[in-house]
Amino acid sequence: MPDADLTNRARRPNVLIVIADDHRADAIRALGHATVMTPVLDRLVGRGTAFTRATIAGSLMPAVCAPSRACLLTGRGVFRADADPDLDYGPEFEVRIPADACTLPERFWAEGYETFFTGKWHNDVPALLRSFEHGRSIFHGGMCDHDAVPVRDLDEIRRGAPPRVGAGFSSEIFCGEAERFVRTRTPDRPFFAFVALTSPHDPRTPPPAFRAIYDSEKIPLPKNFQGTHPFDNGELSVRDELLASRPLSPAVVREHLADYYGMISHHDACIGSIYEALRETGQEDNTLVVYVSDHGLALGSHGLLGKQNLYEPSVRVPLILAGPGVPAGRRCASLIHAYDLYPTLCELAGVAAPSGLESRSLVPALAGNGAGRGTVCTVYMDCQRMVTDGRWKLIVYRVSGTERCQLFDLEADPDEMNDLAASPVHGGEVARLRERLVHWQAAVGDRWMPLADAGVGEVR
Repeated sequence: MPDADLTNRARRPNVLIVIADDHRADAIRALGHATVMTPVLDRLVGRGTAFTRATIAGSLMPAVCAPSRACLLTGRGVFRADADPDLDYGPEFEVRIPADACTLPERFWAEGYETFFTGKWHNDVPALLRSFEHGRSIFHGGMCDHDAVPVRDLDEIRRGAPPRVGAGFSSEIFCGEAERFVRTRTPDRPFFAFVALTSPHDPRTPPPAFRAIYDSEKIPLPKNFQGTHPFDNGELSVRDELLASRPLSPAVVREHLADYYGMISHHDACIGSIYEALRETGQEDNTLVVYVSDHGLALGSHGLLGKQNLYEPSVRVPLILAGPGVPAGRRCASLIHAYDLYPTLCELAGVAAPSGLESRSLVPALAGNGAGRGTVCTVYMDCQRMVTDGRWKLIVYRVSGTERCQLFDLEADPDEMNDLAASPVHGGEVARLRERLVHWQAAVGDRWMPLADAGVGEVR
Protein backbone atom coordinates (compact mmCIF):
# COMPACT_ATOMS: atom_id res chain seq x y z
CA MET A 1 0.00 0.00 0.00
CA PRO A 2 1.53 3.38 -0.96
CA ASP A 3 2.59 5.82 1.72
CA ALA A 4 -0.32 8.21 2.37
CA ASP A 5 1.95 11.26 2.47
CA LEU A 6 3.53 10.33 -0.86
CA THR A 7 0.09 9.78 -2.37
CA ASN A 8 -1.10 13.19 -1.21
CA ARG A 9 2.03 14.83 -2.58
CA ALA A 10 1.57 13.14 -5.93
CA ARG A 11 -1.92 14.64 -6.15
CA ARG A 12 -0.65 18.16 -5.60
CA PRO A 13 -0.88 20.41 -8.65
CA ASN A 14 2.08 21.07 -10.88
CA VAL A 15 3.29 24.65 -11.14
CA LEU A 16 4.44 26.35 -14.36
CA ILE A 17 5.66 29.95 -14.20
CA VAL A 18 6.52 31.88 -17.35
CA ILE A 19 8.09 35.27 -16.71
CA ALA A 20 8.63 37.76 -19.53
CA ASP A 21 11.15 40.60 -19.61
CA ASP A 22 9.72 44.13 -20.23
CA HIS A 23 6.10 43.13 -20.95
CA ARG A 24 3.76 46.06 -20.24
CA ALA A 25 0.58 45.19 -18.37
CA ASP A 26 -1.64 46.50 -21.16
CA ALA A 27 0.02 44.65 -24.07
CA ILE A 28 -2.30 41.63 -24.18
CA ARG A 29 -5.20 41.50 -26.62
CA ALA A 30 -7.69 39.89 -24.23
CA LEU A 31 -7.04 42.62 -21.67
CA GLY A 32 -8.08 45.35 -24.08
CA HIS A 33 -5.09 46.12 -26.29
CA ALA A 34 -6.33 46.86 -29.80
CA THR A 35 -3.10 46.15 -31.70
CA VAL A 36 -0.97 43.38 -30.22
CA MET A 37 -1.82 39.77 -31.17
CA THR A 38 -1.55 37.30 -28.26
CA PRO A 39 -3.86 34.34 -28.98
CA VAL A 40 -2.14 31.98 -26.51
CA LEU A 41 -2.20 34.44 -23.61
CA ASP A 42 -5.77 35.36 -24.55
CA ARG A 43 -6.80 31.74 -24.02
CA LEU A 44 -4.97 31.72 -20.69
CA VAL A 45 -6.92 34.81 -19.65
CA GLY A 46 -10.12 32.94 -20.54
CA ARG A 47 -9.05 29.93 -18.48
CA GLY A 48 -8.03 31.85 -15.39
CA THR A 49 -7.92 35.10 -13.46
CA ALA A 50 -6.08 38.21 -14.63
CA PHE A 51 -4.86 40.56 -11.88
CA THR A 52 -5.08 43.95 -13.52
CA ARG A 53 -3.38 46.00 -10.77
CA ALA A 54 -0.20 43.99 -10.20
CA THR A 55 2.71 46.30 -9.37
CA ILE A 56 6.44 45.65 -8.98
CA ALA A 57 8.40 46.56 -5.85
CA GLY A 58 11.07 48.58 -7.66
CA SER A 59 14.83 48.66 -7.88
CA LEU A 60 18.05 50.15 -6.57
CA MET A 61 19.70 49.58 -9.95
CA PRO A 62 18.90 50.47 -13.58
CA ALA A 63 18.45 46.77 -14.42
CA VAL A 64 15.02 46.57 -12.78
CA CYS A 65 14.59 42.94 -13.84
CA ALA A 66 17.18 41.58 -11.38
CA PRO A 67 15.56 42.83 -8.13
CA SER A 68 12.06 42.20 -9.50
CA ARG A 69 12.88 38.56 -10.13
CA ALA A 70 14.55 38.31 -6.72
CA CYS A 71 11.36 39.65 -5.11
CA LEU A 72 9.22 37.09 -6.91
CA LEU A 73 11.58 34.26 -5.97
CA THR A 74 11.75 35.21 -2.29
CA GLY A 75 8.33 36.73 -1.55
CA ARG A 76 10.19 39.70 -0.09
CA GLY A 77 10.29 43.38 -0.93
CA VAL A 78 13.11 44.97 -2.86
CA PHE A 79 15.31 45.64 0.19
CA ARG A 80 15.06 42.22 1.85
CA ALA A 81 15.22 40.24 -1.40
CA ASP A 82 18.81 41.48 -1.82
CA ALA A 83 21.59 40.18 0.42
CA ASP A 84 23.41 43.51 0.15
CA PRO A 85 20.94 46.22 -0.88
CA ASP A 86 22.65 49.34 -2.12
CA LEU A 87 22.68 51.60 -5.15
CA ASP A 88 24.24 49.64 -8.01
CA TYR A 89 25.36 51.28 -11.22
CA GLY A 90 26.77 48.12 -12.77
CA PRO A 91 28.10 46.75 -14.87
CA GLU A 92 26.77 43.31 -13.91
CA PHE A 93 23.55 44.41 -12.16
CA GLU A 94 23.14 41.09 -10.36
CA VAL A 95 21.07 40.74 -7.20
CA ARG A 96 22.44 38.22 -4.73
CA ILE A 97 19.55 36.53 -2.93
CA PRO A 98 20.11 36.22 0.85
CA ALA A 99 21.24 32.78 1.95
CA ASP A 100 18.52 32.72 4.60
CA ALA A 101 15.77 33.37 2.04
CA CYS A 102 14.02 30.16 1.04
CA THR A 103 13.23 30.66 -2.63
CA LEU A 104 9.86 29.64 -4.04
CA PRO A 105 11.25 26.69 -6.05
CA GLU A 106 13.45 25.70 -3.12
CA ARG A 107 10.35 25.49 -0.92
CA PHE A 108 8.54 23.30 -3.46
CA TRP A 109 11.61 21.08 -3.95
CA ALA A 110 11.69 20.49 -0.18
CA GLU A 111 8.06 19.35 -0.45
CA GLY A 112 8.90 16.67 -2.99
CA TYR A 113 8.39 18.64 -6.21
CA GLU A 114 10.64 18.11 -9.21
CA THR A 115 12.02 21.59 -9.92
CA PHE A 116 13.18 22.72 -13.36
CA PHE A 117 14.58 25.97 -14.74
CA THR A 118 15.29 27.35 -18.19
CA GLY A 119 15.96 30.85 -19.46
CA LYS A 120 17.39 34.01 -17.96
CA TRP A 121 18.83 33.86 -14.45
CA HIS A 122 19.68 37.39 -13.32
CA ASN A 123 20.55 36.52 -9.73
CA ASP A 124 23.42 34.72 -8.01
CA VAL A 125 24.48 31.18 -8.95
CA PRO A 126 24.29 29.73 -5.39
CA ALA A 127 20.59 30.65 -5.25
CA LEU A 128 20.04 28.97 -8.61
CA LEU A 129 21.77 25.76 -7.52
CA ARG A 130 19.84 25.46 -4.26
CA SER A 131 16.51 26.14 -6.00
CA PHE A 132 16.43 23.73 -8.93
CA GLU A 133 16.99 20.03 -9.35
CA HIS A 134 17.15 20.24 -13.15
CA GLY A 135 17.91 23.01 -15.62
CA ARG A 136 18.65 23.35 -19.30
CA SER A 137 19.71 26.23 -21.55
CA ILE A 138 20.26 28.73 -18.75
CA PHE A 139 21.44 32.24 -19.62
CA HIS A 140 23.19 33.82 -16.64
CA GLY A 141 23.05 37.55 -17.26
CA GLY A 142 20.87 40.52 -18.10
CA MET A 143 20.55 40.85 -21.87
CA CYS A 144 21.95 39.37 -25.07
CA ASP A 145 21.21 39.04 -28.76
CA HIS A 146 18.17 36.80 -29.15
CA ASP A 147 19.83 34.74 -31.88
CA ALA A 148 23.11 34.28 -29.99
CA VAL A 149 22.19 33.35 -26.42
CA PRO A 150 25.07 32.06 -24.24
CA VAL A 151 23.61 29.12 -22.32
CA ARG A 152 24.62 26.28 -20.02
CA ASP A 153 22.71 23.40 -18.51
CA LEU A 154 22.50 23.21 -14.73
CA ASP A 155 25.10 20.45 -14.47
CA GLU A 156 27.47 22.52 -16.63
CA ILE A 157 27.05 25.47 -14.27
CA ARG A 158 27.78 23.21 -11.29
CA ARG A 159 31.10 22.12 -12.78
CA GLY A 160 32.04 25.56 -14.11
CA ALA A 161 31.84 24.77 -17.82
CA PRO A 162 31.89 27.76 -20.22
CA PRO A 163 28.69 28.88 -21.99
CA ARG A 164 27.85 27.82 -25.54
CA VAL A 165 25.62 29.60 -28.03
CA GLY A 166 22.14 28.11 -28.01
CA ALA A 167 20.67 26.84 -31.25
CA GLY A 168 17.81 29.13 -32.25
CA PHE A 169 15.99 32.24 -31.09
CA SER A 170 15.81 32.88 -27.33
CA SER A 171 12.09 32.24 -26.83
CA GLU A 172 12.25 29.13 -29.02
CA ILE A 173 15.19 27.78 -27.01
CA PHE A 174 13.66 28.35 -23.59
CA CYS A 175 10.10 27.30 -24.43
CA GLY A 176 11.45 24.30 -26.33
CA GLU A 177 13.36 23.14 -23.26
CA ALA A 178 10.26 23.55 -21.09
CA GLU A 179 8.15 21.62 -23.59
CA ARG A 180 10.70 18.82 -23.63
CA PHE A 181 10.70 18.69 -19.82
CA VAL A 182 6.89 18.46 -19.70
CA ARG A 183 6.80 15.70 -22.31
CA THR A 184 9.69 13.53 -21.09
CA ARG A 185 9.57 13.70 -17.29
CA THR A 186 8.39 10.73 -15.26
CA PRO A 187 5.14 11.86 -13.60
CA ASP A 188 5.69 10.13 -10.27
CA ARG A 189 5.74 13.45 -8.44
CA PRO A 190 4.48 16.96 -9.21
CA PHE A 191 6.73 19.48 -10.92
CA PHE A 192 7.61 23.13 -10.46
CA ALA A 193 8.91 24.63 -13.72
CA PHE A 194 10.21 28.19 -14.09
CA VAL A 195 10.61 29.54 -17.63
CA ALA A 196 12.36 32.93 -17.70
CA LEU A 197 12.19 34.64 -21.09
CA THR A 198 14.45 37.43 -22.36
CA SER A 199 11.64 38.67 -24.64
CA PRO A 200 10.43 41.32 -25.38
CA HIS A 201 13.58 43.02 -24.00
CA ASP A 202 15.75 44.78 -26.54
CA PRO A 203 17.44 44.21 -28.89
CA ARG A 204 13.92 43.79 -30.26
CA THR A 205 14.57 41.62 -33.30
CA PRO A 206 11.49 39.42 -33.80
CA PRO A 207 11.60 36.73 -36.51
CA PRO A 208 10.51 38.28 -39.84
CA ALA A 209 7.16 36.45 -39.94
CA PHE A 210 6.15 37.99 -36.61
CA ARG A 211 7.51 41.45 -37.40
CA ALA A 212 5.46 41.37 -40.62
CA ILE A 213 2.25 41.20 -38.57
CA TYR A 214 2.65 44.87 -37.69
CA ASP A 215 2.68 47.86 -40.01
CA SER A 216 4.52 50.51 -38.06
CA GLU A 217 2.80 53.32 -39.95
CA LYS A 218 -0.58 52.17 -38.64
CA ILE A 219 0.37 51.52 -35.02
CA PRO A 220 -1.25 53.98 -32.59
CA LEU A 221 1.02 55.92 -30.29
CA PRO A 222 0.36 55.71 -26.54
CA LYS A 223 -2.24 58.22 -25.40
CA ASN A 224 0.39 59.74 -23.11
CA PHE A 225 3.06 59.96 -25.82
CA GLN A 226 5.42 62.92 -25.48
CA GLY A 227 8.58 63.87 -27.33
CA THR A 228 10.47 64.56 -24.12
CA HIS A 229 9.89 64.11 -20.41
CA PRO A 230 8.77 67.45 -18.93
CA PHE A 231 11.51 67.55 -16.26
CA ASP A 232 14.65 65.74 -15.09
CA ASN A 233 13.50 62.60 -13.27
CA GLY A 234 17.07 61.66 -12.29
CA GLU A 235 17.49 58.98 -14.97
CA LEU A 236 17.21 60.54 -18.42
CA SER A 237 20.65 59.40 -19.60
CA VAL A 238 20.40 55.70 -18.70
CA ARG A 239 21.08 53.22 -21.53
CA ASP A 240 17.40 52.54 -22.22
CA GLU A 241 16.73 56.24 -22.81
CA LEU A 242 19.55 56.43 -25.35
CA LEU A 243 17.93 53.97 -27.77
CA ALA A 244 16.44 56.91 -29.71
CA SER A 245 17.27 60.60 -30.00
CA ARG A 246 15.21 63.34 -28.34
CA PRO A 247 12.67 64.66 -28.89
CA LEU A 248 11.16 61.28 -29.64
CA SER A 249 9.83 61.06 -33.17
CA PRO A 250 6.36 59.50 -33.58
CA ALA A 251 7.67 57.47 -36.54
CA VAL A 252 10.62 56.14 -34.52
CA VAL A 253 8.41 55.20 -31.57
CA ARG A 254 6.02 53.38 -33.92
CA GLU A 255 8.96 51.32 -35.21
CA HIS A 256 9.94 50.48 -31.64
CA LEU A 257 6.35 49.46 -30.88
CA ALA A 258 6.10 47.30 -34.02
CA ASP A 259 9.29 45.47 -33.04
CA TYR A 260 8.03 45.15 -29.46
CA TYR A 261 4.68 43.71 -30.50
CA GLY A 262 6.43 41.32 -32.88
CA MET A 263 8.54 40.02 -29.99
CA ILE A 264 5.46 39.53 -27.82
CA SER A 265 3.53 37.72 -30.56
CA HIS A 266 6.50 35.45 -31.17
CA HIS A 267 7.02 34.47 -27.55
CA ASP A 268 3.24 34.07 -27.23
CA ALA A 269 3.40 31.40 -29.95
CA CYS A 270 6.40 29.75 -28.30
CA ILE A 271 4.61 29.57 -24.93
CA GLY A 272 1.78 27.84 -26.76
CA SER A 273 4.03 24.84 -27.35
CA ILE A 274 4.39 24.36 -23.58
CA TYR A 275 0.65 24.60 -23.00
CA GLU A 276 0.03 22.14 -25.84
CA ALA A 277 2.46 19.70 -24.21
CA LEU A 278 0.50 19.99 -20.96
CA ARG A 279 -2.75 19.20 -22.81
CA GLU A 280 -1.34 16.30 -24.82
CA THR A 281 0.25 14.69 -21.75
CA GLY A 282 -2.91 15.03 -19.65
CA GLN A 283 -1.32 17.47 -17.18
CA GLU A 284 -3.20 20.67 -18.00
CA ASP A 285 -6.08 20.25 -15.55
CA ASN A 286 -3.68 19.66 -12.67
CA THR A 287 -1.21 22.45 -13.41
CA LEU A 288 -1.20 25.95 -11.95
CA VAL A 289 -0.04 28.19 -14.79
CA VAL A 290 1.34 31.69 -14.19
CA TYR A 291 2.25 34.35 -16.72
CA VAL A 292 3.93 37.45 -15.32
CA SER A 293 6.57 40.02 -16.24
CA ASP A 294 9.45 41.43 -14.23
CA HIS A 295 8.43 45.02 -15.10
CA GLY A 296 6.85 47.06 -17.86
CA LEU A 297 8.30 49.62 -20.27
CA ALA A 298 7.57 53.21 -21.31
CA LEU A 299 8.09 52.99 -25.10
CA GLY A 300 7.05 56.57 -25.76
CA SER A 301 4.82 57.15 -22.75
CA HIS A 302 5.70 60.43 -21.02
CA GLY A 303 8.62 61.00 -23.37
CA LEU A 304 10.47 57.94 -22.03
CA LEU A 305 11.57 54.60 -23.51
CA GLY A 306 12.78 52.49 -20.59
CA LYS A 307 11.57 51.12 -17.28
CA GLN A 308 13.62 53.41 -15.03
CA ASN A 309 10.59 55.40 -13.92
CA LEU A 310 7.50 54.92 -11.75
CA TYR A 311 4.70 55.59 -14.23
CA GLU A 312 2.06 52.90 -14.71
CA PRO A 313 3.43 51.49 -18.02
CA SER A 314 6.70 50.67 -16.25
CA VAL A 315 5.62 49.54 -12.76
CA ARG A 316 2.52 47.55 -13.63
CA VAL A 317 2.85 44.04 -15.05
CA PRO A 318 0.55 41.39 -16.50
CA LEU A 319 -0.22 38.66 -13.97
CA ILE A 320 -2.42 35.81 -15.13
CA LEU A 321 -3.10 32.72 -13.03
CA ALA A 322 -4.98 29.63 -14.19
CA GLY A 323 -5.49 26.08 -12.98
CA PRO A 324 -7.02 24.18 -10.09
CA GLY A 325 -8.66 26.44 -7.54
CA VAL A 326 -8.53 29.51 -9.81
CA PRO A 327 -11.79 31.00 -11.18
CA ALA A 328 -11.95 31.12 -15.00
CA GLY A 329 -12.57 34.24 -17.05
CA ARG A 330 -12.20 36.66 -14.15
CA ARG A 331 -10.56 40.06 -13.81
CA CYS A 332 -9.35 41.02 -10.35
CA ALA A 333 -8.65 44.71 -9.78
CA SER A 334 -7.30 44.30 -6.24
CA LEU A 335 -4.17 46.33 -5.59
CA ILE A 336 -1.34 43.80 -5.25
CA HIS A 337 2.39 43.30 -5.58
CA ALA A 338 3.63 40.83 -8.18
CA TYR A 339 5.69 39.03 -5.51
CA ASP A 340 2.42 38.13 -3.75
CA LEU A 341 2.58 35.08 -6.03
CA TYR A 342 4.83 33.29 -3.51
CA PRO A 343 2.30 32.56 -0.73
CA THR A 344 -0.51 32.30 -3.30
CA LEU A 345 1.08 29.35 -5.08
CA CYS A 346 1.99 27.78 -1.77
CA GLU A 347 -1.61 27.98 -0.56
CA LEU A 348 -3.09 26.69 -3.81
CA ALA A 349 -0.66 23.76 -3.84
CA GLY A 350 -1.03 22.88 -0.17
CA VAL A 351 2.59 23.79 0.57
CA ALA A 352 3.35 25.58 3.83
CA ALA A 353 4.89 28.99 3.16
CA PRO A 354 8.00 29.84 5.16
CA SER A 355 8.00 32.56 7.78
CA GLY A 356 9.41 35.99 7.07
CA LEU A 357 7.61 36.69 3.81
CA GLU A 358 6.52 40.25 3.03
CA SER A 359 4.04 39.01 0.45
CA ARG A 360 0.35 38.20 0.92
CA SER A 361 -1.66 35.34 -0.53
CA LEU A 362 -4.01 36.27 -3.36
CA VAL A 363 -6.34 33.35 -2.62
CA PRO A 364 -8.85 35.62 -0.79
CA ALA A 365 -8.85 37.90 -3.84
CA LEU A 366 -9.47 34.88 -6.06
CA ALA A 367 -12.51 34.14 -3.91
CA GLY A 368 -13.90 37.52 -4.90
CA ASN A 369 -13.96 39.20 -1.52
CA GLY A 370 -12.05 42.24 -2.78
CA ALA A 371 -8.99 41.47 -0.68
CA GLY A 372 -5.84 43.31 -1.62
CA ARG A 373 -3.41 45.88 -0.31
CA GLY A 374 -4.56 49.27 0.89
CA THR A 375 -1.54 50.88 -0.71
CA VAL A 376 1.51 49.79 -2.66
CA CYS A 377 4.84 51.59 -2.76
CA THR A 378 7.57 51.30 -5.37
CA VAL A 379 11.12 52.65 -5.46
CA TYR A 380 13.66 53.54 -8.09
CA MET A 381 17.27 54.19 -7.10
CA ASP A 382 17.68 57.26 -4.83
CA CYS A 383 15.67 59.62 -7.03
CA GLN A 384 12.08 58.34 -7.28
CA ARG A 385 9.46 56.98 -4.86
CA MET A 386 5.79 56.12 -5.54
CA VAL A 387 2.72 55.32 -3.46
CA THR A 388 -0.82 54.59 -4.63
CA ASP A 389 -4.03 53.60 -2.91
CA GLY A 390 -5.51 52.42 -6.19
CA ARG A 391 -7.16 55.70 -7.08
CA TRP A 392 -4.68 58.38 -6.09
CA LYS A 393 -1.02 58.07 -6.96
CA LEU A 394 1.88 60.19 -5.73
CA ILE A 395 5.37 60.14 -7.26
CA VAL A 396 8.13 62.00 -5.41
CA TYR A 397 11.39 62.88 -7.16
CA ARG A 398 14.69 64.03 -5.69
CA VAL A 399 17.20 65.26 -8.25
CA SER A 400 20.26 67.41 -7.50
CA GLY A 401 19.02 68.10 -3.99
CA THR A 402 15.56 69.31 -4.98
CA GLU A 403 12.27 67.49 -4.51
CA ARG A 404 9.14 67.71 -6.60
CA CYS A 405 6.07 65.54 -6.85
CA GLN A 406 3.28 64.48 -9.17
CA LEU A 407 -0.25 63.52 -8.17
CA PHE A 408 -2.57 61.58 -10.45
CA ASP A 409 -6.18 60.50 -10.13
CA LEU A 410 -5.89 57.07 -11.76
CA GLU A 411 -9.65 56.63 -11.78
CA ALA A 412 -10.27 59.69 -13.92
CA ASP A 413 -6.84 59.79 -15.56
CA PRO A 414 -5.41 56.25 -15.99
CA ASP A 415 -2.78 57.51 -18.46
CA GLU A 416 -1.33 59.95 -15.89
CA MET A 417 -1.66 62.99 -18.15
CA ASN A 418 -3.02 65.52 -15.63
CA ASP A 419 -0.67 66.28 -12.74
CA LEU A 420 -2.75 67.60 -9.84
CA ALA A 421 0.07 68.08 -7.32
CA ALA A 422 0.09 71.87 -7.56
CA SER A 423 -3.68 72.21 -7.16
CA PRO A 424 -4.69 73.58 -3.73
CA VAL A 425 -7.83 71.46 -3.98
CA HIS A 426 -5.72 68.29 -3.83
CA GLY A 427 -3.17 69.34 -1.21
CA GLY A 428 -4.76 66.97 1.27
CA GLU A 429 -4.24 64.00 -1.02
CA VAL A 430 -0.57 64.91 -1.48
CA ALA A 431 -0.06 65.17 2.28
CA ARG A 432 -1.97 61.95 3.02
CA LEU A 433 -0.08 59.86 0.48
CA ARG A 434 3.26 61.37 1.40
CA GLU A 435 2.65 60.43 5.03
CA ARG A 436 1.87 56.85 4.00
CA LEU A 437 5.03 56.74 1.94
CA VAL A 438 7.14 58.04 4.85
CA HIS A 439 5.67 55.45 7.22
CA TRP A 440 6.28 52.69 4.69
CA GLN A 441 9.90 53.77 4.26
CA ALA A 442 10.42 53.57 8.00
CA ALA A 443 8.83 50.11 8.16
CA VAL A 444 10.95 48.60 5.37
CA GLY A 445 14.20 50.43 6.07
CA ASP A 446 14.38 52.55 2.93
CA ARG A 447 17.40 54.74 3.70
CA TRP A 448 18.29 55.66 0.12
CA MET A 449 15.77 58.47 -0.40
CA PRO A 450 14.44 59.41 3.03
CA LEU A 451 11.50 61.79 2.94
CA ALA A 452 10.58 64.30 5.59
CA ASP A 453 7.06 64.36 7.02
CA ALA A 454 6.47 67.92 5.82
CA GLY A 455 6.02 69.20 2.23
CA VAL A 456 8.42 69.28 -0.66
CA GLY A 457 11.02 71.82 -1.69
CA GLU A 458 14.74 72.40 -1.29
CA VAL A 459 16.51 69.65 0.64
CA ARG A 460 18.94 71.09 3.19
